[in-house]
Amino acid sequence: MSSELQGPGPAWCLFGVLTLLLCPSGLCDCKMPPLIDHGFYKDMSSFLSFTTMIHYECDEGYVLDGKAKITCSHSRWSSPAPQCKALCLKPEIENGKLSVDENQYVEHENIAILNHYIEPENVTVQCDPGYGVVGPKTITCTENGTWYPKVPKCEWDMPNGCEKVFTGKKLMKCLPSPEDVKMALEVYKLSLEIKQLEQK
Repeated sequence: MSSELQGPGPAWCLFGVLTLLLCPSGLCDCKMPPLIDHGFYKDMSSFLSFTTMIHYECDEGYVLDGKAKITCSHSRWSSPAPQCKALCLKPEIENGKLSVDENQYVEHENIAILNHYIEPENVTVQCDPGYGVVGPKTITCTENGTWYPKVPKCEWDMPNGCEKVFTGKKLMKCLPSPEDVKMALEVYKLSLEIKQLEQK
């Protein structure tokens, strides 16, 4: 037999057979896994597997929205890549509350994240009686994990003819005239003096 016919043929044939066995046409030709904002992926494919498996994770302060694991077979990904949504810390509103004010939490991979909202959730600030909103009433959780616009405040909104009287722990009364306010303060002062005498 001539040397031209012997060559490296058997070796190439063996390589071709192994390639077909390990990665049949159409199973291993997916493009790069989709990149996601505020997150990353890990290749979880097992050795000698016909399927590419990708596992997505989010950066700190973000939570995954969608399937964490996607696979590639027949030149297609099993589902679109997930998204990483920002988490906004529940704002504290003195003398007020939020329209969505339950114990907010997000469950992700068996981890409960308390007192957070997920973008792009909107909440409305509702002030206690006698207080008014200073700033925008509705705020939105943004993709960078902050509230927009800035979280408003609830400040005392005194109607004409009313004054605020503190008794004990910030008890408010709205009295019709300054004379009534003066009398209420005198009565409150007298009650404190009586209480001190009783303690002696």
